Amino acid sequence: MHVETLRIFCDVVRHQSFSRGARASSVSQSAASQAVRQLEKHLGAQLIDRSKRPWQLTPEGRQFFKGCQELVERYHELEAAVRHRQNPSGRTVRLATIYSVGIHQLTQYVGRFRAAAPGAEVDLQYMHPGEICEQVLSDRCDLGLISFVTPRRELAVIPWKRQSMVVACPPAHRFAALAAKQDGVRPADLAGERFVAFDRKLPVRRAVDRFLRRHEVEVAVTAEFDNIETIKQAVDEEAGIAILPEPTLRREVRRGTLVQAPLVLPPGEPPLVRPLSIVHRSNRRLNPAVTAFIELLGADAPAAAPPAAGTSAPGRTAMAAGARQRASAPTTASGDHSSPW
Repeated sequence: MHVETLRIFCDVVRHQSFSRGARASSVSQSAASQAVRQLEKHLGAQLIDRSKRPWQLTPEGRQFFKGCQELVERYHELEAAVRHRQNPSGRTVRLATIYSVGIHQLTQYVGRFRAAAPGAEVDLQYMHPGEICEQVLSDRCDLGLISFVTPRRELAVIPWKRQSMVVACPPAHRFAALAAKQDGVRPADLAGERFVAFDRKLPVRRAVDRFLRRHEVEVAVTAEFDNIETIKQAVDEEAGIAILPEPTLRREVRRGTLVQAPLVLPPGEPPLVRPLSIVHRSNRRLNPAVTAFIELLGADAPAAAPPAAGTSAPGRTAMAAGARQRASAPTTASGDHSSPW
């Protein structure tokens, strides 16, 4: 049986959906369904009980899925080992990241990694947040850099950075003078303002909306976009103000095309931040290059960053130790089928 067929079956089960599993495997839904039926015919056993809604794995399906996970992962390890023998000077880290982490920042990390591990490479791919977890879970990428990640049992999440969210506006906007006068903008000052928002499907939009509701502030949304660069352009063209991560505005602030204003909150009020995390598939052995890259990222993580609710933010030493532990941990199969975010 072809390894690709086994991979499709694993993706369907992990996502508990033929359509989402097909997307993760980069095939059509009908192709994914046909692959599973071919497996069932080959084995002479039903793997998925389609009579139930939602469908469920049969006992034979659970047993086969556990073995398939181990087999597919072992195949990719062997494939990587053979390629490593052909190029013994190094390995490749497959990294998927959201656009707004910043090309300049990641280029610096990649440069430092190559200097520290001669011969090692980083295959860097920028993509939409919703695609990153699928790429990692289907083993098409080793690591992902993503914000506001939704916890999932099959996804290991390493807190990385917590970026302050600030108000962005044109230099002629009244907030520019207000920020200089009172060291920032209070939530109440935002009431009624024309507002350029993130697309409502994105977790960052939901975080900003919760922040505004908590402070009983209503804004007039003039446009919605799914990426920060387009939002900054809209703000520059005076379509409205926006709330964005502070590091993503540094270039525009330096050039004087946009102004950033901190959010001034009452004492004890939690700040609005964008949490960035490193993700990889749980219970997966990490090759030495991947472990080294996690440790490199962790070297720049705040040693005492305040943790988000319900999480712990490891410092540099803890992140490095965690990466080494995952690298040496034995591979196990997870039976969790939680739905994607």
